[in-house]
Amino acid sequence: MKHFNSPPAYLGLSLLIMMGPLINVTPLWAVPMANDPKGFHGTAWGTSLTARQDLETIHSGTHVTEYRPKTNRSTFAGAEMTSILYVSVDDQFARVTIRYEGEQVHKQVLNFLEAQFGSLQRVPGQMARGLNQQYTWRGPDTEINVTYQAGTERGYLFIDSRTLAPRFNDYMTDSAE
Repeated sequence: MKHFNSPPAYLGLSLLIMMGPLINVTPLWAVPMANDPKGFHGTAWGTSLTARQDLETIHSGTHVTEYRPKTNRSTFAGAEMTSILYVSVDDQFARVTIRYEGEQVHKQVLNFLEAQFGSLQRVPGQMARGLNQQYTWRGPDTEINVTYQAGTERGYLFIDSRTLAPRFNDYMTDSAE
């Protein structure tokens, strides 16, 4: 029986554990994204949102700032959305959060996303029916996650920068503030 007390074996195992999450592997449940948008509606990831005249700040913290469009109408995929929020981390645009209601709107959002970013292949891990439906598209720079709760007919769409969005976790605290 070989023990991990020898430095080469212990070092190799340690490196594997530390480097494993850094390997760029598309999970089985994510649809590979065609046409990565590298941002949202023409605004590239990493752009400062502070000078945008069409957005207003609704929450500003030390590292994270949330903005919403100044117009009352929030549309996406040709449908009316409940809300659209632009989120920056350290003054770099990193996420869009979209909320919507209704089964018809949900179908319209999915049809739009499939037309733009690739067909849902109903791969393992995606819930296509039932009370909670989840879908993910993953591109080189962007990840899109959709969650739809059929019981309440509420949908949540997250469009994230794959390099900037993980930094939100760095600024989360262990206690509610």
